Amino acid sequence: MRTLPIFKRAKTEAFLESAAKDINYSSQWKLIYMKFKRHKLARISLIVLGVLYFVALFAQFIAPYSLQSYDSKYVNAPPMTLRFVDADGKFHLRPFVYELKSARDPDTMRKIFVSDTEKRYALKWFVQGEEYKFLGMFKTKLHLFGVEQPGRLFMFGTDAMGRDMFSRIVLGSQISLSIPLVGVGISFVLGLIIGGISGYFGGWLDSIIQRIIEIIRSFPTLPLWMALSAAIPPRVPVVTMYLYIVIIFALIGWTDLARVVRGKFISLKNEDYVVAAKIAGVGNTKIIVKHLLPGFMSYLVVATTLAIPNMILSETAMSFLGLGIRSPATSWGVLLQEAQKVENVALYPWKLIPLGIVVLTVLAYNFLGDGLRDAADPYKK
Repeated sequence: MRTLPIFKRAKTEAFLESAAKDINYSSQWKLIYMKFKRHKLARISLIVLGVLYFVALFAQFIAPYSLQSYDSKYVNAPPMTLRFVDADGKFHLRPFVYELKSARDPDTMRKIFVSDTEKRYALKWFVQGEEYKFLGMFKTKLHLFGVEQPGRLFMFGTDAMGRDMFSRIVLGSQISLSIPLVGVGISFVLGLIIGGISGYFGGWLDSIIQRIIEIIRSFPTLPLWMALSAAIPPRVPVVTMYLYIVIIFALIGWTDLARVVRGKFISLKNEDYVVAAKIAGVGNTKIIVKHLLPGFMSYLVVATTLAIPNMILSETAMSFLGLGIRSPATSWGVLLQEAQKVENVALYPWKLIPLGIVVLTVLAYNFLGDGLRDAADPYKK
């Protein structure tokens, strides 16, 4: 058996001793972070989600066109291909697209689009386009990219009204990614407060809260969505509709967390350190905030992370069924409404691209939640 040279062995032992010392004197959150770094899939998912939320934050700058922009000449146009080599075999340093022109399929007589190789439009960065308010603060016409005028760029094709799918997906991410965060945030606060009161005080108050939770959970999800959506006045402003949808999700989603918090409080409130705090005259609020919540805060973070994908799917489903966000606003669920018909999917498969974005986001959140759960597990090395 080969042995390490003395100086290498001493260096290795010093490193191991230093690592063990760091672990022994690290806080709970630092230990979670150290274990999370070893979960490669979770770290990749965190990067993916970071990119998605960055795009949502600067959506109007990134999107080449606005929600109101349409062109009747390009109804149901396929995605354009960025090219570096033209029809004559000549290479171009700057990517370009060919103009699309309509034609008729000789077999089916259906309208199709073909590339006009005589008209080429180069891709340009930081172009002037439609006016918008950057981050809601000041007006500007600057967009991240576009093509030379009078060309049009449809990276993901267009919908039945000739609107750019890429722009609508990017702009729709603002609603599809923010509603779950706000809804889960409100549900988190409600579940923490109501579940904490139920588990800590117990008695008749616990019985009443648990019966309310059972009543809410007994309703089927879809009819409950329909009932709450029907209570929203018709033709309300987009911002008001956004708030209504957030409230609907918050009123439905807090029950799971409340039950978990209740169970944790029941198991921890009779621990020695909690009893000692009560004997010392510490108030109930301080006991809950300083002694009980830190004991399973890492679990709450994980539970919240895993609850967001359910909210994303719920918002997408509501908008897909016409119960949530409605035009002129847009979300990924609204974009998928055109995919309700089989012929649309068969003839225009690019209309399923929003579904791919939803799947990617949900998977990223699930992998991130799995990584946080493994990192927060004290029994898993």
